[in-house]
Amino acid sequence: MDWFTAPGYELSRLVFQRALAAVYLVAFLTAALQFRALIGRRGMLPVPRYVARVPFRMAPSVFQLHYSDRFFAGWAWSGAAVSGALLAGADSLVPLWAGLLLWLLPWLMYLSIVNVGQTWYAFGWESLLLEVGFLAVFLGNGEVGPPVVVLFLLRWVLFRVEFGAGLIKLRGDRCWRNLTCLFHHHETQPMPGPLSWFFHRLPKPLHRVEAAANHVTQLVVPVLLFTPQPVASAAAALMILTQLWLVLSGNFSWLNWITIVLALSAIRFPGSAAATAPATPLWYTVLVLAVSALLLALSYRPVANMVSRRQVMNRSFDPLHLVNTYGAFGSVSRVRHEVVIEGTADPVPGPDAEWREYEFRGKPGDPRRWPRQFAPYHLRLDWLMWFAALSPGYAGEWFGALVERLLADDRDTLRLLRRSPFPPGAPPRFVRARLYRYRFTTWRELRETGACWERSYVREYLPPTRLG
Repeated sequence: MDWFTAPGYELSRLVFQRALAAVYLVAFLTAALQFRALIGRRGMLPVPRYVARVPFRMAPSVFQLHYSDRFFAGWAWSGAAVSGALLAGADSLVPLWAGLLLWLLPWLMYLSIVNVGQTWYAFGWESLLLEVGFLAVFLGNGEVGPPVVVLFLLRWVLFRVEFGAGLIKLRGDRCWRNLTCLFHHHETQPMPGPLSWFFHRLPKPLHRVEAAANHVTQLVVPVLLFTPQPVASAAAALMILTQLWLVLSGNFSWLNWITIVLALSAIRFPGSAAATAPATPLWYTVLVLAVSALLLALSYRPVANMVSRRQVMNRSFDPLHLVNTYGAFGSVSRVRHEVVIEGTADPVPGPDAEWREYEFRGKPGDPRRWPRQFAPYHLRLDWLMWFAALSPGYAGEWFGALVERLLADDRDTLRLLRRSPFPPGAPPRFVRARLYRYRFTTWRELRETGACWERSYVREYLPPTRLG
């Protein structure tokens, strides 16, 4: 069926599938290495407590049927193993039907994790990975040509990711319309990277150019994805360059990388000659067309959201995360606040007590410590600490539990940190949290002090607290 497949996109499919498998691998590793302290049985937001009050139909997950920390660990590491096998090309070594099932596995496994992950997994890139991962199931392997309709749906997702993000900016913060948001964004973004200081110190006219280029890339270029080649490939390549710029400027987990993966599916690589496609089985054609019709019908909700004046960002419209709405930074903070957690071993937390600061892996702490690159790995606690600094309301579910575990010298929680100021087995008697304002130093301050940050005390965030 020549009308069903897209000859010349075999290499595009291969590159897309291997890159997506790599993103899956990072996602499962992140889950396996962090879950105990976050959602484990003794975690801050335990899965058993969550599934006891949320029915299966609202959060379908294998952990609704059974949960133990050992079972979750085996599940996450198995997902990493399946992802590694797909990265190595295992789907090309099996029949078409088995290849589809092999791609279905990581989607089902990661869906089970996201649906019980609660606020730790309430990020747009979780739903984006699931939506893209579901489409990847139906791309097939070397036994068939890449289905035209699935390639179209991948571009449709990419269009919604970029166009939705562009609309939310224009409708949101005024600084996007007057091109001044990037005067602040590189400094106030959730987790700066090693080059963020330099991006922030670029001349302001260049920041205006950045903002204007962002509008073009998100509001004009996505339309070109649906034009004939080579224009569609050029549009996708421009999106990739924009995402790489974002990769250099900050730590956004795998958001940029999954967007790059989507754009790769739209590129017809040089040398991808149109070969004679193998005969497409009827069952495969019917399956792909049926699923595509379902997804197009479900697209009504994100489209209605995009055209609405009350557009929302990063929302799933069904518990399977099949079709979602996306967006980022509809508003940009002008001032950066950070919650600094400290502990003391003194019996009385008075004015003379010695307070020692806990150090996080990614979020700013010691003004002299330069930000590191962590993306595409996702430091979930560090990201939520950024939200906690915006408003205590974002921390209501888990912050008290975090403090309790620091007071109890919880090993799994301490593993999420860069360093505890207290030796193992000797936890603090009291823990407190203080809110600081952080700003990037100037060139002169950097040369004189060696510090990339300057911070000033704002107020008490949590008074001295102890167990019991």
